[in-house]
Amino acid sequence: MSAVRLSPAVMESRPPLDQLIAGSAAFLLVLGVVMVGSASTEISARNFGHPFYLLVKHSAFIALAVVGLLATLVIPIRTWQRLHVIAYLGALLLLIFVLIPGVGREVNGATRWIPLGFFTLQGSEFVKVLAAMFIAGYVSRPSGLSPSTLPGYLLPLGLTLLLSVLLLAQPDFGAVIVMMSGVMAVLFFVKTPMKYFLPTVLVGVGVVALLIYLQPYRMARLVAFTDPWAHQFGGGYQLTQALIAIGRGEWLGLGLGNSVQKLFYLPEAHTDFLFSILVEELGIAGALLTLLGFGVLVGRGLIVTKRALRLDFVFHGALAAGISVMLGVQALINLGVNLGLLPTKGLTLPLMSFGGNSLLVSGLMIGLLLRVEWEIRHAPPPPNVKGARS
Repeated sequence: MSAVRLSPAVMESRPPLDQLIAGSAAFLLVLGVVMVGSASTEISARNFGHPFYLLVKHSAFIALAVVGLLATLVIPIRTWQRLHVIAYLGALLLLIFVLIPGVGREVNGATRWIPLGFFTLQGSEFVKVLAAMFIAGYVSRPSGLSPSTLPGYLLPLGLTLLLSVLLLAQPDFGAVIVMMSGVMAVLFFVKTPMKYFLPTVLVGVGVVALLIYLQPYRMARLVAFTDPWAHQFGGGYQLTQALIAIGRGEWLGLGLGNSVQKLFYLPEAHTDFLFSILVEELGIAGALLTLLGFGVLVGRGLIVTKRALRLDFVFHGALAAGISVMLGVQALINLGVNLGLLPTKGLTLPLMSFGGNSLLVSGLMIGLLLRVEWEIRHAPPPPNVKGARS
């Protein structure tokens, strides 16, 4: 369906938010504020002279994320559908600009940031949501190549692979995994033939393995992951310290603010390894609540996806699928790294970890998801209803 037409009365009414999406997102945001405040006190005091410096900054980032959420919440989805080609070009330009000498800023060997004075833009974060818009727009076009044909399937795949190559040049391997997971999820939900889809997945797994093998630092992480205690003073240091934090937590944790590992033992305690501090202070109970929050958010997003596609709102369903899977995969990777189930990877925990770019993009995604749900709930179903992949 090219666009959702709502009556003026519906458009002017204040949209009630989906309680499960809004509630789970709000829960994760609040829990993130509490844990960032706890995990960052020592590093804030040492580096900035005030124990709550990073908490205040995190709160400002959340305010920015809420503004982004509200902006996407009030903009009709058909606007993004019309701009899906612009979204792709924007993603492409972002990734090219960051690689231009003198434009992109290099930190720890990676060139991912564009300094804008008051804010440092991480293009790879925004590319995720732009890629979701592009692939959703492509599969929902009323005419042109269909993703059910081989040329129509390879075209968007090739365009998103170009984005992946530029991401790898930064390098940002984690962003590639998250973005391509969302792209493939969209192609799956719109009934791409399995004879195209499955070989792509298998080739993708092989390419990931090859990329790990060809980069010594990735291989070192993999080796350290297989036996972190044998490398606890080298490549396995972060993982062993994270596991110590989790082991201390037991069922109910040491209590809020009582983490030992945040006392400069565990690097990135308020960002990539926030979940380990959460388990140390709030125990398995806190971990289960976090998992429940993400489970409800992603699960509800996929339910919205199925409902939209069943009503033939293809762009809405595809966008919801891409966003839900990207959020879920990124959370899954972060949690897996913290629990020692995956090799160490620099991905934040969506909606929770410290980081302005990650929070802003998460806010944009939640706003889009809420808007999709609201539109398909209020719009009358079209006469020609098709089913989604079951």
